[in-house]
Amino acid sequence: MTTTDDRSLTEPDDRSLEEFGYRQELHRSLGRYASFAAGFSFISVLTTVFQFFAFGYAFGGPVFFWAWPAVLAGQLLVAACFAELAARYPISGAIYQWSSRLSNPSFGWFAGWIMVIGQVVVVAAAALALQTVLPALWSGFQLVGTDPAPTSADGAANAAVLGVVLLGLTTLVNLLDNRVMSLINRVGVTAEIIGAVLIVVLLLTHSKRSPGITFHTGTSAEGGLLGALLVGSFTAAYVMIGFDSAGEMSEETHQPRRTAPRTILTALGSAGLLGGLVVLGGLLAAPGLTDGRLAVDGLSYVLTSSLGDGVGRVLLADVVVAVAVATLAIQTAASRMLFSMARDGQLPFAGRLARVNPRTGMPGAPAVVVGVLAAALLLLDFASPDAFLAIGTTCIVMLYLAYAMVTGPLLVRRLRGQFGAAGADETGAPLFSLGRWGVPVNAAALLYGLAMSVNLAWPREAVYDPSGGHWYFRWFTVLFLTATVVAGGLWRFARAKAPSAVAVPEAVA
Repeated sequence: MTTTDDRSLTEPDDRSLEEFGYRQELHRSLGRYASFAAGFSFISVLTTVFQFFAFGYAFGGPVFFWAWPAVLAGQLLVAACFAELAARYPISGAIYQWSSRLSNPSFGWFAGWIMVIGQVVVVAAAALALQTVLPALWSGFQLVGTDPAPTSADGAANAAVLGVVLLGLTTLVNLLDNRVMSLINRVGVTAEIIGAVLIVVLLLTHSKRSPGITFHTGTSAEGGLLGALLVGSFTAAYVMIGFDSAGEMSEETHQPRRTAPRTILTALGSAGLLGGLVVLGGLLAAPGLTDGRLAVDGLSYVLTSSLGDGVGRVLLADVVVAVAVATLAIQTAASRMLFSMARDGQLPFAGRLARVNPRTGMPGAPAVVVGVLAAALLLLDFASPDAFLAIGTTCIVMLYLAYAMVTGPLLVRRLRGQFGAAGADETGAPLFSLGRWGVPVNAAALLYGLAMSVNLAWPREAVYDPSGGHWYFRWFTVLFLTATVVAGGLWRFARAKAPSAVAVPEAVA
């Protein structure tokens, strides 16, 4: 039997890009599950929860669990707005395209620029997650030094080595046919979902305490209950980003107006539910909450100590698969953003970056650029272990700000009565719409995104420079964001002076 993902690459919906001024170049081969997998694998519950659980617990104690449902609620508001836009603008480079059409090409360009740089940083941060599981799986994976903790000098350097190797593999996959990439993504997501469910069941059946422990801040919490929740929210904020990737892959998805809105919401909802249960299970099944191990070794320690080496290592191997697939998915999303902006002539070397291999349907140059830049960022881990957290929080802030540069103009359009629910999807059904809930949901999504951005970027010395002497790590997010905006502004200024500047399509302008 022929599946949705195996259908012909030349279907009637290949003409859906014509109204936006583009021609179909990417191969339209992704079905509903592949679209869901694109969003879920970017979020990658196992990758991000295992990577940031120890941090959340170290600064928040058990009460950091309650930041999870708060962040999930906030991001669902954002996802609902994105679902509406995915139905109306099924184009690669989602954030850039949406913001450009809702505001103006210049504002949209900066949204896309911040987003793509943020995605590159997310790729680097995801690749670093191997350090939290591989040495725990087998000590032989500790290639540099002896201390596997990501916050140690040995662990940070080893994380960079493992991450560069992983980026080499994901870049290679991103140069192959998009059906191969999609197959790997779907298999990896399926394995991750099965593994996450098993981890939840096993941890909850090995509980050593009641859920009431989540109302305690613990002795490690900084700044009391509010401080614990604000810093503890970093874990949830880092996990629940990237759900827009289902929209990012719209040009490669069958019936994107119908499929993408649903997969954006289901990817975030299912990942949020599973991730929250994994966090809760880890707190309940941990051998001890006060011996310091949970704040250093995180969930890897809980699995191997509570479930035994055999079962624990099998589940850790599943986490390794999740990390690899997440890195692949994030790199793919960043590549599509580069491709979309380059196709409009909005980046340096646009002609090369916008080129699609007609045989594979993949834009190869953007994948290589993303892989090289992410690998370069990993080298910061050789400078200091504090770079691990600086890279992680910076990428979250970049994406949150880019999201706000979509929800902000969208809210303005709603208030002016310029955003309606007209139109139908590929089946003739009405497009996804929030209806009369649009304004309150949109306003809440924007306020949440801006507030969380400030919370994440706030230069807390205890968080970003605990060892002292590295002021640049304390201000890393602010400095990196400023450098990104300045570099983008300088390039746009130089481009405006060039006589051969390429204009964006009329549909965007």
